[in-house]
Amino acid sequence: MAHRIIAQIVFTGSRVLGRAVVEAYRQAAASSKYAATAGKNNPSAAANLASAGLTLDEACKILNVRPPRAGKANMDDVLERFKKLFDLNDPGKGGSFYLQSKVLRARERIEMEVREREEAGEAERETTEGWNPKVYKDR
Repeated sequence: MAHRIIAQIVFTGSRVLGRAVVEAYRQAAASSKYAATAGKNNPSAAANLASAGLTLDEACKILNVRPPRAGKANMDDVLERFKKLFDLNDPGKGGSFYLQSKVLRARERIEMEVREREEAGEAERETTEGWNPKVYKDR
């Protein structure tokens, strides 16, 4: 009788473990398919998602600043909030390394968004006005 109970426990446990492994594989496959699709459509989107791990809204909420509008943000406010929160969460002063890294990633995400919008605006301006190389008269 005991061997029957032990066999049932082993069988049930292996079924549960097998289902968990199959579900994890499905999720990993779906995630890699999504990343590959995002990479084909917009090469920088996959890098942004992977490197930052934060949305722009989350980054703005972490630093308590307004989201950039039309590609412009008050970077002085962002840097001021970053310095304050980064110093407050210093592990040497009893802060949290996790929170400090979140603050750092939030600043990087906002800077990346502003930089991309500036580059897009510059490319747009160049296409409308034409390319004007900088020529120095003294050379």
